[in-house]
Amino acid sequence: MADTNVISDLAPASAKTAKSADRSTTSSFARCRLRRRATACITTTARTRCAASVCASRPPVPRPSCSTTRFAGRERRLAIGGYPAWSVAAAREQAKSLRRKIDSGEDPLAAKEAERAAATVSELCSRYLSDHASRKRTAEQDRRYVDKVIVPKFGSRKVASITFSDLHGLHRDLTKESGPYAANRVAALVSKMFALAVRWGIRSDNPAKGIERNHEEKRYRYLTGDELRRLTDALAACPRQTAANAVRLLLLTGARRGEVLGATWDQFDFETGIWIKPSSHTKQKREHRVPLSAPARQLLAEIRTAAERAAKEKKREPSRYVFPARVGSGPMVEIKNAWAGLCKAAKLDGVRLHDLRHTYASVLASAGLSLPVIGALLGHTQPGTTARYAHLFDDPLRAATDRVGAIMTGADTGGGEVVPIGKAG
Repeated sequence: MADTNVISDLAPASAKTAKSADRSTTSSFARCRLRRRATACITTTARTRCAASVCASRPPVPRPSCSTTRFAGRERRLAIGGYPAWSVAAAREQAKSLRRKIDSGEDPLAAKEAERAAATVSELCSRYLSDHASRKRTAEQDRRYVDKVIVPKFGSRKVASITFSDLHGLHRDLTKESGPYAANRVAALVSKMFALAVRWGIRSDNPAKGIERNHEEKRYRYLTGDELRRLTDALAACPRQTAANAVRLLLLTGARRGEVLGATWDQFDFETGIWIKPSSHTKQKREHRVPLSAPARQLLAEIRTAAERAAKEKKREPSRYVFPARVGSGPMVEIKNAWAGLCKAAKLDGVRLHDLRHTYASVLASAGLSLPVIGALLGHTQPGTTARYAHLFDDPLRAATDRVGAIMTGADTGGGEVVPIGKAG
């Protein structure tokens, strides 16, 4: 140990002892500087003793000055700094300052440990998906946005470090890259995530609050009679008949995509012809009972027969889902690719799956059914939601008024008595 000098200063009891210790310290520190391998190690206890030692050795890399303390029964080690940025005297003074904080009941490492242990955005996303999104109809969409946008952008950052400028910039960039609608969906997602972060005590405010969303034009697309015929032919020729049947049920019921894909056999009462959608599957979060048409009941019966036959051949129990996934025991979660192929085969431009629901409503309106009836079939709880289809009543209303005009002018051949309206003399 010839290459190591250790000189300890144990709180000198007299000026002479202190002076001697200082000379020893200075001499040792001078040798350390010459060797450029000196480190200062300050050891502090939470009691009444404070020891400082200067060690000169030959480590491969200079070690930092540090303070080792005991707080609430736990040993704590706090790095002060390294040579030559910190001299021995400065390190000793810092150690004394740390000891004074400990004596007053403060934990010098608490803030650093809290910052180190603070949740990252990636951890917030994981909790959001498991504790909140799992109960949403749009869980898969949220997961895609999290995996492809949010985590790659902010995943490693602390939740507390995210600012309004960060999220506003993300919304602006997504508007250019992915379009205004996708940008708004991500903005809504991060706003909900940070609102939950406030509720969970991860941070005190929501940095997404105040992001101005892009204007969205309401898109209502209705299939014409010719388009419906082309789609029917494409469904018959589709190689994925499970997905094709899901599209058929969407057309025949006007249900939402998530309601159809997540439907289970116990939701259908075949004796009464009723589909009872549980509140957990509906947008309005309430049970929705809807009667099924004869074609819809026939379609479901054929699907069930085929499923039971396939399960018997494979010697297993039939799936509880009407549209089971090809892999695993859950339901089918997406038919986007199949729908794209159907639209291409049927030559349908700009038609979304949700437009089948609008088409269902348009057929009801064209048949002269009232808005309350249409709203009840679609599961709307607010009359204003169904009011969007009011303009579809133009044709039946025109037919009705033409009928009245024919009667009044004598052009009607329905066999009723016509009372001519004379002109004013």
